[in-house]
Amino acid sequence: MFEIGLLRLKTKKNQLGLFFLAFIAINTVIDYLNLPYPEMAAKYGIALVVGNIFINIVMSVLTSVMLTLSIISFEIKGSETKSQNLGFISVLFGIMTYGCTSCVIGFLAAVGISYSVVALPFAGLPYKFISLALIIAGLFFTRYEMNKPCAIKIK
Repeated sequence: MFEIGLLRLKTKKNQLGLFFLAFIAINTVIDYLNLPYPEMAAKYGIALVVGNIFINIVMSVLTSVMLTLSIISFEIKGSETKSQNLGFISVLFGIMTYGCTSCVIGFLAAVGISYSVVALPFAGLPYKFISLALIIAGLFFTRYEMNKPCAIKIK
């Protein structure tokens, strides 16, 4: 069924495009809140900026595909895939770690949770790789769930 879902992606171009635009905007805002691109280029070089933008594009494409496949699975099977939330979890992970850290620390402190972030090198690039790994894991899990046969209980 995963192969059928991939074929149906062609009919969902508008949905894919909207998801992509939403996630590229979110990832770009997170990057800006962490360290704006001009400052990142001055501090680390243009290669890191290009790498961040490339990873943003890859993450946005993969998340868009994963969410659209989940919608296609719902249309075919009548049930959503459990992995559809991994794309959102990776964005939340990015916001809570290398994006707007001061906002998150203040919010969590208001509800009684102490939280600190260790500064990683290269403007938080290791966090972005962890987010990318979560999205890739979500795609593999989506594939597994789409190919899993429906459970029918016989008494």
